[in-house]
Amino acid sequence: MRGLLNSAGRAWSALDDLVNDRPLRVAVTGLSRSGKTVFLTSLIANLLAMGAGRATLPALQKRIDEGGKERLRNIRLVPAGASTIPRFDYAGKLFKMAATQPKWPARTEDLAEIELELEIQPASGILGQIRALTGTPRLRLELLDYPGEWLLDLPMLDQSFSTWSAETLARLREKPRSDAAAEFLEFAAHIDASRVADDALIQRGHRLYKEALERCRAEYGLRYLQPGRFLTMGARNDAPFMWFFPAETLAGSPSPGSIGALLTQRFDTYNAEARATFFDTHFKKFDRQIVLVDTLGALAAGRAAYEDTEHALADIAACLAGGNAILPRWLGGTGIERVAFVATKADHVPELHRDNLRALMRDMVHLAATHAPGDDSVSFHAAASVVSTTDGWADQPDGHREPVVWGTKLGETQKRPYRVGNVPISRPPENFWSGRYFELPAFTPPPIDPHGANGIPHLGLDRILTDLIGDRV
Repeated sequence: MRGLLNSAGRAWSALDDLVNDRPLRVAVTGLSRSGKTVFLTSLIANLLAMGAGRATLPALQKRIDEGGKERLRNIRLVPAGASTIPRFDYAGKLFKMAATQPKWPARTEDLAEIELELEIQPASGILGQIRALTGTPRLRLELLDYPGEWLLDLPMLDQSFSTWSAETLARLREKPRSDAAAEFLEFAAHIDASRVADDALIQRGHRLYKEALERCRAEYGLRYLQPGRFLTMGARNDAPFMWFFPAETLAGSPSPGSIGALLTQRFDTYNAEARATFFDTHFKKFDRQIVLVDTLGALAAGRAAYEDTEHALADIAACLAGGNAILPRWLGGTGIERVAFVATKADHVPELHRDNLRALMRDMVHLAATHAPGDDSVSFHAAASVVSTTDGWADQPDGHREPVVWGTKLGETQKRPYRVGNVPISRPPENFWSGRYFELPAFTPPPIDPHGANGIPHLGLDRILTDLIGDRV
């Protein structure tokens, strides 16, 4: 009898999982310094606090309540199970942010995931009552974190090594890339691709090229940098297929055993590996996508950095919000149904300028002209994962007052006013770049509960979630 009862219990549990478990895979990415890790940490903390009855995500709560009050029963973290993907270390990230001397988490270098379960009663009404007979629906929110640089590899997948090399070298010869890549360009000018392959020479070229990419990002704020995995190497950084660089190649197929042949082979293997380990596996399974952008940082770094970020976003948007993205998976599409583009660090500008920041985000993505009114598949936001400032006013030398934010820089103890600068609503005119660039300090986070019980102060995360998953709650 006990065996029968156990079998019946397992059968009912399996049926309950089949009927009530509704998985939704939401991917979070962004180019470097956009704050992906902080965004995810704050998102999780505020969802868990909301599940405990705190008013941390009012716009999402309002959407849930449209189907009836007190429908949200619980939100919890799901145990890791036996996944082959590294788990996002939510507790560790939160602890660092909540420390006596808080630290912003390090940038994302590889794929990570974490899962939350939202128990939400069916909406009121006859259909909801019928639905309630089967149990309480559970939205399994699978959050995946991956480096946005990986998306910049998508255009490479359909290119030959010679085409990619020609385009990359042409970009490297333009300022400011040419300054960052001077040593590599000198090296590449003396490479004869028809020579017999010399692995030590090729490894030197790879190292110089990788250093050039790192300088482009760190010193000049550039973002359109390929291959993206050269900057976020993950666990495969020492694999020989990674040892390549752009090089002038001869017309026709390179001779077997030559430098050109080995570079071509490694480039092709890199693309095949990117497809097999990410694009044809994880990427095609995403249901929703969040793309974070340090829009203010791009403005602060100057015209070259801004236009480079714009170029990167245009390619990313083309991959996510058009073409294959809208095809069903069985026809080769990604299956991504909704995309949210988010300008981060909105707490660096006063409230009066945040609409400008959102408009600039929309303009940078180049979807404004083609995004149909009423189409909710793409949304644009200005948000702050952690609010580290307060709005206020400051007197200027000429006697007038202007809106500012008040914050405490990391390493300091005194709160001071900051005026980031005028935020344009579209690509800045030529004379914008001749003026004073923005000041973008790193602010000390506010006091945060290391257990996240009360959530984390934020701007706009609730609206992002509402646009992204509101149809599923």
